[in-house]
Amino acid sequence: MSHRPTRPPRRRSPRERKRRKTTLPACLRQVNLHAAGIDIGSRSHWVCVPEGSCPPGEEVREFGAFTGDLLALAAWLGECGVTTVAMESTGVYWIPLYELLDEMGFEVRLVDARKLKSVPGRKTDVLDCQWIQQLHTYGLLAGAFRPNEAVCALRSYHRQREMLVQSAARSIQHMQKALTQMNVKLREVLREVTGETGMKIIRAILSGERDPKQLAALRNRQCANDEGTIAGALHGTWRAEHLFALRQAVERYDFYGQQIQACDREIESALAAFEDRSDGGTLPPRRSRGTRRHVPSVDLRSALFRMTGVDLVRIEGIDEITALKVISEIGADVSAFPTVKHFTSWLALAPGSKITGGKSLSGKTKASANRVAAALRVAAQSLWRSNSAVGAFLRRKSSHLGSPKAITATAHKLARLVYYMLKHGTDYVVRSQEDYEKDHRQRSIRHLQRRARALGFDIVESTPPQGLTALLEALA
Repeated sequence: MSHRPTRPPRRRSPRERKRRKTTLPACLRQVNLHAAGIDIGSRSHWVCVPEGSCPPGEEVREFGAFTGDLLALAAWLGECGVTTVAMESTGVYWIPLYELLDEMGFEVRLVDARKLKSVPGRKTDVLDCQWIQQLHTYGLLAGAFRPNEAVCALRSYHRQREMLVQSAARSIQHMQKALTQMNVKLREVLREVTGETGMKIIRAILSGERDPKQLAALRNRQCANDEGTIAGALHGTWRAEHLFALRQAVERYDFYGQQIQACDREIESALAAFEDRSDGGTLPPRRSRGTRRHVPSVDLRSALFRMTGVDLVRIEGIDEITALKVISEIGADVSAFPTVKHFTSWLALAPGSKITGGKSLSGKTKASANRVAAALRVAAQSLWRSNSAVGAFLRRKSSHLGSPKAITATAHKLARLVYYMLKHGTDYVVRSQEDYEKDHRQRSIRHLQRRARALGFDIVESTPPQGLTALLEALA
């Protein structure tokens, strides 16, 4: 087998060697004197080191993306005395270089690409890496959050599992399409095509059974429709091309099910490798929340409690899957976020602060594809009929903000609860809707009293007459 030779580092031409003039104020103080900047690409990486760390005119070099090139890049940074490196988070191309430099002892700072595009006219690879290096030298770049290696491994397994679940969902859609093309109305008489009854009927069809009564006899006793109704929906055309499509969709669905089970085993092993923080505590009984498809076969609640020391599932709206998604993305240690405001801002759930001239122009949250925020929004959306305090908060916000903003506000509240539980190791205190309404009434009274005092008035609470009180109690 022939291997492509490793490309040597490319040196800049005399025209490229001309150092661009600084555009930063002269009053800034250099913080990182041994900083390098890297512009990440799919085929090559451009690297800029400080002036004086190498021969004049050789501060910028291009390295290929092969492993040998990355090793040469790291060796050159060591020769130049570089101790800290800043790079853009471009796609997934930064991951191999980031992991290599981190293992070799460099302080690597991953920077959001959107924060580097504020200066116009800088869109060449050479100028990009020089601009990153200069900003990093003056300490103007904030690194993105990245959990430790153990959490990163758990995150990779969970993201892989989510991708497989989405692929399995597409296979279900293909099964439904093939059944519809054969005019088999299985979806209309069963709640789920992939349930016990549905899969038995589909596999019997693929085995050659065509009699609707024989197929309907496979019905589970808990099905809402009787055998006669199900048999009436199973008169199909049975065309060969549609049966072929149905067979392939079922085979893909079974294959993805096996892959999901393999991911579950890896997730179980990754969770078992974390330190036990439960201190021998026990979990209270789980509240019944129904059944969900594609739930991992492992005991996620116990494993996450052992890893974090708290039971996030006690929070209304958060189940085992949501808790796993949150923990796999941020880990059990939230010390990287000094306050809860930093945490909710990273999630893009905190209200915006677009203020000018003392006037608030907008409080809209910024757009983000954060996976934890998306999971918390889904959790918040499930609380419309909840009798808990969080459910009452969602409905009250929806009455004057609308559903989308109310869901975001509730997700923000859930994020605060998660942060405080993980940071302080405290248990979640369940509060009812009545408790929330009582506290909200007290807050409203205090607000009215402050407003009245500011206007020179005083509010006095009056009690209704004794006969009226008895009447209200009787009506209640």
